[in-house]
Amino acid sequence: MSARLLIVLMNTDPRHVEELGAPFYHAAVAAAMDYKVDVVCTAAAGKLMMKGVAEAIQIKPGHPKTVYDWIKEAHDHGAKLWACPANLELYDMSEDDLIPECSGMMGAAAMMQDIMDGECRVLTY
Repeated sequence: MSARLLIVLMNTDPRHVEELGAPFYHAAVAAAMDYKVDVVCTAAAGKLMMKGVAEAIQIKPGHPKTVYDWIKEAHDHGAKLWACPANLELYDMSEDDLIPECSGMMGAAAMMQDIMDGECRVLTY
């Protein structure tokens, strides 16, 4: 049985706020259950690793909890969050633009190796 969960956000678009809670909630729950959790944000979801983006998005209008609060909750439970290196160029960012909860970069090759090694379960959003 695998003790590691890899969550890949690549079809999740920050413009569709209803898609943003579940991945980080699942990451927080799995990390709280003592699984090793990595969350990779790529494509449009890569914007969520940029300072100020997730802070400005509320999943439920009128509710004070932001997407950034969900990210912090997952991080506080032990999930590691990763940005895609290609997103830096795509969105004219540098590593200085990433939120403090981001552990750094996870490129496509590292992600594929993790998946193909069979040492983890994968959820995609």
